[in-house]
Amino acid sequence: MAVHLPRMSTDAVYEERPDLGVPEELAAFAVEYEEHLNAPGVVVRADEVADALRVARDELGYDHCACVTAQDYGDRYETIYHLRAYDDPTDELSVVVPVPASDPTSESAAGVYRTADWHEREAYDLVGIEYEGHPDPRRILLPETWQGHPLSQDYDPEKSQVVPYREHANPLQDDQRRGDTMLVNIGPHHPATHGVLHLRVTLDGEQTADVDPDIGYIHRCEEQMCQQGTYRHQIMPYPDRWDWGGGGILNEWAYARTAEDLADIEVPEYAKVVRTMAAELSRILSHMLAVGAYALDVVGDFNATWQYAFRDRELVQEILEDLTGQRLMFNYFRLGGVSWDIPEPREEFFEKVRSFVDGLPPKMVEYHDLLTSNEILQTRTVGVGELPPETAKQHGCTGPVARGSGVDYDLRRDDPYGYYPELDWDVVTEDGCDNFARLLVRLREVEESAKIIEQCVDLLAEWPEDDRTIQANVPRTLKPDPDTEIYRAVEAAKGELGIYIRSDGTDKPARFKIRGPSFSHVGALPAIAEGEYIPDLIASLGSLDTIMGEVDR
Repeated sequence: MAVHLPRMSTDAVYEERPDLGVPEELAAFAVEYEEHLNAPGVVVRADEVADALRVARDELGYDHCACVTAQDYGDRYETIYHLRAYDDPTDELSVVVPVPASDPTSESAAGVYRTADWHEREAYDLVGIEYEGHPDPRRILLPETWQGHPLSQDYDPEKSQVVPYREHANPLQDDQRRGDTMLVNIGPHHPATHGVLHLRVTLDGEQTADVDPDIGYIHRCEEQMCQQGTYRHQIMPYPDRWDWGGGGILNEWAYARTAEDLADIEVPEYAKVVRTMAAELSRILSHMLAVGAYALDVVGDFNATWQYAFRDRELVQEILEDLTGQRLMFNYFRLGGVSWDIPEPREEFFEKVRSFVDGLPPKMVEYHDLLTSNEILQTRTVGVGELPPETAKQHGCTGPVARGSGVDYDLRRDDPYGYYPELDWDVVTEDGCDNFARLLVRLREVEESAKIIEQCVDLLAEWPEDDRTIQANVPRTLKPDPDTEIYRAVEAAKGELGIYIRSDGTDKPARFKIRGPSFSHVGALPAIAEGEYIPDLIASLGSLDTIMGEVDR
């Protein structure tokens, strides 16, 4: 619960409330303190944001700005920087920056965390907070000419919008480069962009001098729709739609984990195993699409790798269809567990899963023969699209993108949930920091997911029948205490998928913020692609495995 303490000396605050857990190094910046469910909150002045965050990063080790949430309370606006440590994501801190409604202006954090660049642009675009010192203070999801901010309380949805055509200007036309530069539009419907993504690319000869990703073409107001739905029944169908590549069950878990912690719901052990098995099947579904599409992007391999990937995806689709009743929008998780048990006859279902897992090793050899041993693919990926580990952290990269840069960060192990702590599996990392390393991580992660699934099947097959509880006893209507705040995340197929919820005492969230990993990864594309050749841009973009449903939301 967010509790605003009275203004007093810092020593008095710590003496009175020693359990808040706010680091003393930030005491000089603290105006007030707040209690969030899993991360202590420190309130700082709007003109001291950068200094406070710099102390948090450099002295306290909070090197991961996981998410930035903006919201309008009516009498004030507020920005929350959700900070974590890559070495220990359970070490979390919320830096809260309130600003008056009459002047919603705050200092930018982009100079401390590069990923805050895009997050703050979204906060300005949707909520209306302006950030002084921001390097690129433009809208990000809506056209620059949009009138109003959709998540502010004074927004008028009936107001007409006019979007005039304006000639694209070359962003480097006034620099002192030798020779001419040329602006090239890639997208918004180019097949190599993995969705409706528009890239404004400035070329200097055959090399990429600048990339400006233009997103928002499929912004569907997912956060607003979740704010209009009830915790218990109406929100869960939405997460599947953030990832149409097959990773929807992992997205369901992100919401389930957040809401369960918010409402203090304990999931039965049996349901944890079922969830873990389903989640890893969903991860394989996503990774197979990523691998098959990447082969098509880089070497034009439609006949072999693409078809093989869809062959194996189809096997997983059939298993998940048996389990969930759906092929893509699974809607299988429920708060407190899952919607139903393993389909009958159980032995037949388990045999189907084991057959897939047992047949996977020789198929993975085929994938390596076709891809990682392919000289053409190696030429286009090894040493191309380099993303050093510190740059990956600065941009908030997670999942296979970060692990391909040697960042050993996986929430399944580092912020344990489900049944993962009880199982034998390894976090996959590669030190290549390039397109090839990111591909290799996904291929190896398929093998690790298979190990997890096999162990889950063995456990479920031997689980006592009278202890197969699939769902906790959850009240029909959930009404968390007002002004309770929480940020929770899971290791989704693309990386850290987090959700922030603030309750207002009703059965619907007052604020629902989605932190999609692909949002940060697309934001890192300019750092990856600058200086590369034209074809390398497509190879680098494909290596990020972005899904525009969780970028635009």
